[in-house]
Amino acid sequence: MDLQRSLLIGAIAVLSFMLLTKWVDFKDAHSGATAQEQTRLISSTTDGPAPGLPAATETDSAEDLPSMVDTAAPSADPALPKTAHNGRIVQIHTDVLQIAIDLEGGDIVELDLPKYLAKLGEPDPYVILEQNNNRTYIAQSGLIGPNGIDKNGRPTYTTSSSIYKLQDSENELVVDLLWHDAAGIKVTKRFTLNRGDYLINVNYLVENSSDSRWQANLFGQLKRDSSPAPSATASGGMGLKPFLGAAITQPDDHFTKFTFKAMAEDPFKATLPGGWIAMIQHYFLAAWIPDPNQSNNYSTRVTSSGFNIAGFTSPSLILDPGKSGEVGAKFYAGPKDQYRLREISPYLDLSVDYGWLWWIAQPLFWLLTKIHGLVGNWGVSIILLTVTIKAAFFKLSATSYRSMANMRRVQPKMQDIREQFAEDKQKQSQAMMELYRKEKINPMGGCLPVLVQMPVFIALYWTLMESVELRQAPFILWIKDLSVMDPYFVLPLMMGASMFFMQMLNPPPPDPMQAKIMKWMPIVFTFFFLWFPSGLVLYWVVNNLLSMAQQYVITRQIEAGAAKS
Repeated sequence: MDLQRSLLIGAIAVLSFMLLTKWVDFKDAHSGATAQEQTRLISSTTDGPAPGLPAATETDSAEDLPSMVDTAAPSADPALPKTAHNGRIVQIHTDVLQIAIDLEGGDIVELDLPKYLAKLGEPDPYVILEQNNNRTYIAQSGLIGPNGIDKNGRPTYTTSSSIYKLQDSENELVVDLLWHDAAGIKVTKRFTLNRGDYLINVNYLVENSSDSRWQANLFGQLKRDSSPAPSATASGGMGLKPFLGAAITQPDDHFTKFTFKAMAEDPFKATLPGGWIAMIQHYFLAAWIPDPNQSNNYSTRVTSSGFNIAGFTSPSLILDPGKSGEVGAKFYAGPKDQYRLREISPYLDLSVDYGWLWWIAQPLFWLLTKIHGLVGNWGVSIILLTVTIKAAFFKLSATSYRSMANMRRVQPKMQDIREQFAEDKQKQSQAMMELYRKEKINPMGGCLPVLVQMPVFIALYWTLMESVELRQAPFILWIKDLSVMDPYFVLPLMMGASMFFMQMLNPPPPDPMQAKIMKWMPIVFTFFFLWFPSGLVLYWVVNNLLSMAQQYVITRQIEAGAAKS
């Protein structure tokens, strides 16, 4: 009894600590909710000049470029001349992307998703990439190496227009940035975008009209500070936070993650066939996918200015005089749609991180999407998925509830034994075991079926937690977004009430201290669930109601049978 009491007290202490940290996370998330309330480079009206960028320092410009010798050592890069950004912004608009490109280097310095709102009920799109006083998160690419045009400073491109827009009659939009030098080298940096797709082809078309051989290497990288993601307010409960950091695929480890701290302490460097490298946050990611038919040098590092850089460098493109060539990579920035990501590159769909129970979570997500295809409402889909899971475990649950009902039935006899052998614990245990044998009760019968189901419940938790499909998805009435907390706390209160009534159906703990602690559990969990995304709370409410109904029926059947006998 002392051990059980200690365990329960410890559990209450852990839950209280987690509740406190959840409250701190909640305040921090709201204090940083102004992350997107910055001047955007993309004009909502696409009229007039776009605002400029924060000025880049000489140190920043030098550290951005990867070293051909050691990509993990930015100090080996040569000092580059100071680059002054002066508002050279090109805007690109498709049906699913709004992009700002800086002609100084041709980097993507802002990328918005008009199909995903920053805040429900407001017109501003969700911003993945941005460069302002609040956050730096950009996609860079260029040509380095012996004759690379990014070797001694970022090149300044020219283009025929400052605004490009995919017309209603078009399915493809091509944007060319042009550069040339006096020696006869011409470079076209081409962005190709397609309707309804978040994947961008970035290609360099090089013409060597000089009288000497030309050689350079393509690099692509993501540069980010360590600020929290804008979607941090959607972090989950129970102390579990969505991952924020870099990720890569390797032949022997299909999904390797790097926190920003790990990138600083132990920079990664490897030559790998094909592959991809990404920056991951809750619901969204940005990823470079180089040529899958060649080996590329991948690396992560942190600059002395505190920027986290994850990128790749491809093998050399070599052109003899009078020759032309092309080198390129794909760039994805958008939602973590695992089926589309699987099409783009092997194992990129693992960025939808279900943890070590992914092999259970994947079928659950598949089933959830199939149900949604029939009913068209994610809240109803969660309810029907919960019913389906409950039906699959019906017999196991029945065994558990039958055991608890039998324990409740013999509770008076167990109390008599405790009172009779209060001073002799050994005899008390022997008498209890004899009672269990006589009544054909397995004291562990109520625990084992629950333990078998726990992996499925945890996997479903992560399925709902990681699914971008639930972001800003409405359910009914007051629940306009299943990925955030219930604004009126109706579902958490229902969950707490269901826990209380379930306790009434269970046999009371024999120890008085245990009984008092157990009475507080519904209250503690109710407060804890206040900050859960409503989609997750909906699952727990439905699961509790189904469990309570099944347990009630089984308990009444056993009590009725005992009364007849």
